[in-house]
Amino acid sequence: MTTMWGPELLAANRTRFRLWAPGCETVTLEIDAGEAVAMTRDADGWFATEAPVGAGARYRFRVADDLAIPDPASRAQAGDVHGWSIVVDPAGYRWRSEDWRGRPWEETILYECHPGVMGGFAGVARALPALADLGITAIELMPVAAFSGTRNWGYDGVLAYAPAAAYGTPEDLKALVDAAHGLGLGVFLDVVYNHFGPDGNYLPTIAPAFFDEARHTPWGAAIAFGREEVAHFFIDNARMWIEQYRFDGLRFDAVHAIADNRFLDRLAAEVRRGAGDRPVHLVLENESNDPDRLGDLQFDAQWNDDFHNVLHVLLTDEDGAYYQDFADRPAERLARCLSEGFIYQGEGSPNHDGKPRGKPSAHLPPTRFVAFLQNHDQVGNRALGERLPLLTDTAKLKAATALLLLCPQIPLLFMGEEEGSVSPFLFFTDFHDELADAVREGRRKEFAKFPAFADPEQREKIPDPNAHETFKASRAQPGDDAAAWRDLYRRLIALRHERIVPGLAGAAATGADVFGDKAVIARWRLGDGATLTLALNLGDAAVAVEAPAAAVLVRIGGGVADGALAPASLVAWLGA
Repeated sequence: MTTMWGPELLAANRTRFRLWAPGCETVTLEIDAGEAVAMTRDADGWFATEAPVGAGARYRFRVADDLAIPDPASRAQAGDVHGWSIVVDPAGYRWRSEDWRGRPWEETILYECHPGVMGGFAGVARALPALADLGITAIELMPVAAFSGTRNWGYDGVLAYAPAAAYGTPEDLKALVDAAHGLGLGVFLDVVYNHFGPDGNYLPTIAPAFFDEARHTPWGAAIAFGREEVAHFFIDNARMWIEQYRFDGLRFDAVHAIADNRFLDRLAAEVRRGAGDRPVHLVLENESNDPDRLGDLQFDAQWNDDFHNVLHVLLTDEDGAYYQDFADRPAERLARCLSEGFIYQGEGSPNHDGKPRGKPSAHLPPTRFVAFLQNHDQVGNRALGERLPLLTDTAKLKAATALLLLCPQIPLLFMGEEEGSVSPFLFFTDFHDELADAVREGRRKEFAKFPAFADPEQREKIPDPNAHETFKASRAQPGDDAAAWRDLYRRLIALRHERIVPGLAGAAATGADVFGDKAVIARWRLGDGATLTLALNLGDAAVAVEAPAAAVLVRIGGGVADGALAPASLVAWLGA
């Protein structure tokens, strides 16, 4: 593929360089250990030139006497994001899994992981055989775009085209994808197109028009997606991951902050066109609960935060911050989630100042929603990064896990979850000086609204994001009962693959009912004609329930006895 942004390798020793810098009068290409070359400017602010260098050459752009910058579309960096960019041959890697054609969306069981805490791209590759053995069908990498420093959550990326050098080279990332495909695993990538990180982004200096100063996001000025140069920056980036790195899908972070549905629809269409007949899965994160992007499959699914939030309330009884939106009648809200997808479909919510959020979603099939009990946000955005095993009863968590893995929504697991990990997953960065101070204090200020951290002395106990110990502590370690958790996940995933996945194409909910303060029964008609029924009781007492006349698929906890579902139980039935 040819992109508007970044270097284009014309021959073994010839490369064309381009930079959109309408804010600059002159730009000079500097080659490490080579001669500087003046670039030619056109009327639209594009600078271009060619140089007698090939893959491996290090370069940068001199945009002012006192400022040389990396390529904003650098394909690799020689270390830090402020340093030299590297020319990469996109066809240089020799793929082994040439016959890989992907997997149908209905088969998907996602495993979200952070490459940094797993030891880089090579560390993730070492974990693949165990994940494949568990029954996982796809890993989802948290963002890999190059960031300032050696460690970061990934959501502070500033060079969208360059895999972070701390994780490995572009070839290392391709080798990870290749190894996954060889094991029958798909690979998804989380991409951040709604903002750039606070250190190492030079676009405001060279191209102020890249941003829309009239509209602001939580991270600063919004991005001007209506400009062709800007739209291509992100569309070409998405296509690069799919076509050159052979990712099987992308997860688009916080598209509610993009707020440009025309751009999103164009993005999806062009990514699919570039992929040809290879199945590619596109998933949104969208706080607005907008079903319109899901109706005709321009996007396959959306992360269903509502599923997590209401189950977190049922499991922990927490009702602070955004959980207050789900604390009232949580069983009723869970029933709606299982039956209709979104819980908020236009109603006002306390955490959003009573403003309406969402649109009706009951017409969508359940596979348009990605469900989870834990993920990077819901664990890492806690002040102390606690995982669910530390916040709820084990028996209840096992019942909720069965709901996650057996309901027709697409399940996502968070790294370590399958081993009952109690290691924290904390927010971590590698900033310095004033920026480090601002991030540390901003993090503590963010939690001042939580009762547990209202006292300034308590806020001082929140781990410093910039401390290396915070990063080290975030490596998932197996829990004391890891073997039991692995057995549970393996058994439930096998049941899903064998008995439920074959009927997910064409599946539709047929209703859900509340039969206790924390008890719900839900039903789906699968595409193969079978009816799946799940009854969940997260309460502390048995609750009367009318069991269907069907075979029991699995029982977690005490199950049904004398017409009542035991506490901390889930029962699944599958029948005609």
